[in-house]
Amino acid sequence: MTEHVALAIIGGSGLYEMPGLSETREHRIDTPFGKTSAPIIVGMLEGQRVAFLARHGIGHHITPSEVPYRANIYALKSLGVERIVSISACGSLQEEFAPGHIVIPDQIYDNTHGRARSFFGEGFVAHISVADPFCRDLSDQLESAVRSAGGTTHRGGSFITIEGPRFSTKAESNTYRAWGMSIIGMTASPEAFLAREAEICYATMAHVTDYDVWHVSEAPVTVEMVIQTLNKNTAIAQEAVRVLAGTLKPERECDCGQALATALITRKDVVPAETRRKLDLLVNKYL
Repeated sequence: MTEHVALAIIGGSGLYEMPGLSETREHRIDTPFGKTSAPIIVGMLEGQRVAFLARHGIGHHITPSEVPYRANIYALKSLGVERIVSISACGSLQEEFAPGHIVIPDQIYDNTHGRARSFFGEGFVAHISVADPFCRDLSDQLESAVRSAGGTTHRGGSFITIEGPRFSTKAESNTYRAWGMSIIGMTASPEAFLAREAEICYATMAHVTDYDVWHVSEAPVTVEMVIQTLNKNTAIAQEAVRVLAGTLKPERECDCGQALATALITRKDVVPAETRRKLDLLVNKYL
């Protein structure tokens, strides 16, 4: 079931109701890793096939820990997706990243626990390279699109992912700042790593909604604060996606599409048949 979708957007409510999205089709996909967070909406935008997936489900009923990350990425891969842009809310850990600004990070620190971080296992081992977890080429194109949409944009920085769903304590927030982290959220990991295993380019448009809890002159983060800022930034996010769809390079100028070429270590003849079947979509060209 391949639609050859050029670009996928993983985000929250409203992003599957993009102005200009036409010829829409809904996909309800069962994967070897379960069902997706929500139906995947595919339509035409600026001459490109674009997919939209609500990470937390329609109505935001799935916690960050409960998101079926593997099912989501696998399903997008089955649609032929080669590029993913994640639209995420985040807290700022640095003074210069103010609420309302947009950060396109270049690093991740995974501080989560208990999440399935890989498609591999069950007799099949792969060691994927994620020294640079975000695709530089796609991040470049995303940065240009966000600036064209009028967003106050910062390029680079380390995105720490915490388990959630609670927000940080002040001690935790100050520790992350001391570590040199730039922004904080709950969903970049393992999503970015799974995208790399699926050989899909991945970049993040992180919307700063608050100063977490470390800032002495700002109120601690609340859900109301997050929603208010996201609502203000919705138009910028939608316009940035429209611009990106219209200017997306036809060919990928990166190594994401060959990420597994040097990652598979298990000898082919000892991979269990059932595991091979589950992962065929990802590894068939190498086996």
